Formats: sequence, structure tokens, C-alpha cells
Amino acid sequence: MGALCNVLNKVKPYLAIVSLQFGYAGMYIVSMVCLKHGMSNFILATYRHVVATIVIAPFAFVLERKIRPKMTLPIFLRIVALAFLEPVLDQNLYYLGMKMTTATYASAFVNMLPAVTFILAMIFRLEKVNVKKIRSVAKIIGTAITVMGAMVMTLYKGPIIDFIKSEGAIHHGTTSESTSKHMVTGTIFVLGSICSWSGFFILQSFTLKQYPAELSLTAMICFMGMVEGAGVSLVMVRDLSAWKVGWDSRLLAATYSGIVCSGIAYYVQGVVIRQRGPVFVTSFSPLCMIITAMLGGIILAEKIHLGSIIGALIIVTGLYTVIWGKSKDGKESETDDKSTALQELPITGKARATAIDDGINGISKIVTVPASKTPFTTTRGT
Repeated sequence: MGALCNVLNKVKPYLAIVSLQFGYAGMYIVSMVCLKHGMSNFILATYRHVVATIVIAPFAFVLERKIRPKMTLPIFLRIVALAFLEPVLDQNLYYLGMKMTTATYASAFVNMLPAVTFILAMIFRLEKVNVKKIRSVAKIIGTAITVMGAMVMTLYKGPIIDFIKSEGAIHHGTTSESTSKHMVTGTIFVLGSICSWSGFFILQSFTLKQYPAELSLTAMICFMGMVEGAGVSLVMVRDLSAWKVGWDSRLLAATYSGIVCSGIAYYVQGVVIRQRGPVFVTSFSPLCMIITAMLGGIILAEKIHLGSIIGALIIVTGLYTVIWGKSKDGKESETDDKSTALQELPITGKARATAIDDGINGISKIVTVPASKTPFTTTRGT
């Protein structure tokens, strides 16, 4: 039973992040339909966090009322920055880029997220890289392979692979027109969103060290995202009738993305980041592209080219290479913890254990020294 629990504990981070990729893929499709029907991306992002705040705040208030750390000005300013990076900047840039291209194309560029996050993590010393160790080499090579796969998807189209006939789908006839006219601008917007999203993961990692309450942090990010997003929306969209929402795709997009991709996603990512780091979380983003491409072909009638399939296979190869390197990180961390525990010597009430190096073959002896005396280390022989 204990062995089964250990296996489940090791598998949980993988299952959580993979499940989020399915959630994100659904959000891309639903949001694309909503945006094509004329809803403003600024208003969609604002409503998304209104829903997320309403759903997450009660759980955070009740479940973390005893463990919630004290709010300080530095932490509050970090929350304001987090709300601007992801709920406001990232989501609006991504929605604009997706509206100018396609859901499949935009989600393909999300594969750049692990590479950008990995570089930022190295800069801020959240990720250790030692080229002499195979685990670090695996992460570097895996990141490079992932970027290569994304570039293949972008630069090489090839023949259309028509898996499913979808002539009557919602998005028919709009993909090629938007792609040809706004591809460059849309690509710039998507790349900007990726950089903002990576910065969000890095800052979230630092913030969780000072404010280790994932639900409360999620609720406050969503609330501040709602406030900041509303301010941006009022400036960018002057028509008040654009805020009207009925029982249609607008309500579905705001509700689905708010609950799944803001509320639940921020919380799950925070938990996994504390356990495995930001690079581990972003390493699974290529799966979202594959799922989105499949759903986009079925629901939105987006054309899937041979280059997309080849690029997806390359991306998956890079993904598993990075995961393998991260799994070796976990094993090495456990080994380091065990070695540290062996080096820590117990202290009893009347005696203190002290290590003495005898200088022969690097072997240490454990001796007992009275507690009233200062521990000492002697070296015999050289």
C-alpha cells in the first residue's frame, strides 16, 4: 500500500499538468469561436477573471484562513505585477494573435514557452545547469528540439492531411483569409504573450516562496487581473454595448476559461511549481498544441498540414527529453537530501556526536564529546 501511495505521489504532478493541457486546448477552441463572433478580447479577458474570482475566492477564504501569511507591500506589488503579466498582457496579446491567425497556429507557438521559461529560469538561478551532467544536457537538447519542432510547424506546411471531412464547421472559410492578411502581426502578438507568460511563471515561483498559500494567491491574482483588465477594457473599448453577454458562446467562453484556465490552472500550476519548478510546468505545453490541432480540424475546420504533424512528432521527442532530464533532477535531489541527512549528527542531552577526520582514505570516525565542551574537529596525518 505504501509503495502504491509513493507511485501516486510521483505521478500526480504529471497527471495534473497533462489535464491542464486538455483544459487549455478546449479554451483555445471556445475562445476562437467567441472572438470570431465579434466579442472583444479585452472584455473576454476581464469576464474570464470575474468568473475565476467568484469561483476561487470562497475556497481560498475558507480553506486557507489559518495558514494564510500576512500580506505585505512587497507581496502585494508582486501580485499586481503577476496580474498584469498573465491576466492582462499575456491573454490579450494571445487572443489578438489567435484572432489574426488560427487557433492551431497560435497554440503551436506556445511550444516556445518551455524554451523561454528555461532561459529565464537560468538567468534568475531557478534552474541549475551543469553541462558535465547528462540531465542538464538532456534539458538543453530537449528544449532545442522543442523549438525546432515549432519552427518546422511554422515554416513548413506541406500537403493538407484531411483526416476528417468538416465542410460545415463553424470556422470554415475564415482561416486562410485571416492567415494571409495578418500572419506577421499575429505572430508578433503571440510571441509577446509567450514572453509575458514565461515571466509570470518565474515571478510566481519567487512569490510562492514568500506567500505559500496557493489558493489565496490565485484568488488575489484573479481579482487584480479583473480590476486591471476592466481598466484596460474601458480604455480600449468605448462601446458599452460590447459588454452585453447572453446565453451564447460569449458566456460559455468566459465561464469555461475563467474556471478551468484561470482559477484551477493558477492553483494547480502554483502547487506543481513549488514541487518541481516552473520549467517542469511549461514542458508539457506542446501537448496542448497537438490537442488543439485535432480539435481545430474537427470543430473549426482548420486545415492540418503535413508540416504540422512532423513538427508535432519532433516536439513530443523534445518534450520527453526535457521530462527525462527533470526526472533525473528529482532523483538527484533525493540523493542529496539523503546524503545531507547522513551528515547531520544527532545531539543528545548530555553528549554531542562529532566527526573526526582521521586523514586515512577519507574515512571519518564518530566520537562522543561532552555537551559542555565545544565540539572540535582534528586532523591526524597529512
